[in-house]
Amino acid sequence: MKLVVFSHKLVWENPESVTGYATDGGFAFQMAAISKIFDETVIIVPASTQRVKTGEVNIEGHNIKVYPLKNIGGHGLKRKINLIPWLFKNIITFNRLMNAADAVHAPVPSDIGTLGMLLAKIKNKPLFVRYCGNWLIQKTFAEKFWRWFLEKYAGGKNVVLATGLLQEAPSQKNKNIKWIFSTSLTIEEIEKLREHRPIFNREAPRLIIVCRMDESKGAGRVIDALYNLKEEYPGIKLDIIGDGPALGLFKEKVVQLGIKDKVFFHGKLNHEGVLKALKGAQIFCFPTDSEGFPKAVLEALASGLPVFATPVSALPALINPGGGVLLKNVLPETLSNELRNLFMHPDKYLEMQEHAFETARAFTLEKWTESIKQHLHQAWNLQNQIH
Repeated sequence: MKLVVFSHKLVWENPESVTGYATDGGFAFQMAAISKIFDETVIIVPASTQRVKTGEVNIEGHNIKVYPLKNIGGHGLKRKINLIPWLFKNIITFNRLMNAADAVHAPVPSDIGTLGMLLAKIKNKPLFVRYCGNWLIQKTFAEKFWRWFLEKYAGGKNVVLATGLLQEAPSQKNKNIKWIFSTSLTIEEIEKLREHRPIFNREAPRLIIVCRMDESKGAGRVIDALYNLKEEYPGIKLDIIGDGPALGLFKEKVVQLGIKDKVFFHGKLNHEGVLKALKGAQIFCFPTDSEGFPKAVLEALASGLPVFATPVSALPALINPGGGVLLKNVLPETLSNELRNLFMHPDKYLEMQEHAFETARAFTLEKWTESIKQHLHQAWNLQNQIH
């Protein structure tokens, strides 16, 4: 069975990659996993002329082919304007690749993913949609459209999986929409991480956060929490991983608070870089406003780090088993008080650590692949063709 994937994920040429292309983030790992279900996987993606080595991951897998298109370019309104001529320029290519495919995978939110989703519906192709954003919150017109479309058409040969993890179903309107977790960790990686257990030093605790540098994600709150604790625990440190629009603001805050020697900005790191940073930390902090299914939290649990996070979306299911603390609110004072409580009772750390390891084992890339395979088999009557 041949699958065609429509994705907005930017790629670039890399002669060291089997497919000739690389990207960043978890996309490459997930495409490699999905490719095991199919005889052939063709990924339609925009390509950049510039190679980005920071966070680079080769796109490889079972019989994967990358079909690069010229990047749409621009952001916001400019990208929307550029999308129209880009679409007309590539519509014949889309039609040809769609006709040659047996099924379509469209990760959304994504403008290109939306295009693949609509073309699959028009051509009556079996469709697999992963909603990778925050399914519970729709603010923009696009987010409302995606939810309306998926609730209307999920079922039959249209498989819809929303990223998240709640007891209640994603949709009351359409029970065919199911939850799916997100991960890039194999069971082998988790077992190796378990061999290294962070040693808790209450005199010099090392905090870490991995997220997009946006005020709503919580990095600024962790900085404030560290400031609240610096007199009691002068050895306290914080590693901040990621980039984004608020990065400059956070760097200024650190200088203004006089804690530049305690906070370290590492920028965007690749998968191995994130795991290495987690290995050097002791506690993961994530006082976020909203979230889907944060892979970084899962990576922290797999690294044996207790997680202190707000009870939004999938976070209660990940942390409630005992692998950390659910914060009552996003206030820095709440986080610093909970951290202080752990520092005063270090015996709790080993207990949280063991729960963290066990939770991570339930969310491997192998289990993610098997879950998707089962959904697709039920809808498309796939043969057992895991490679």
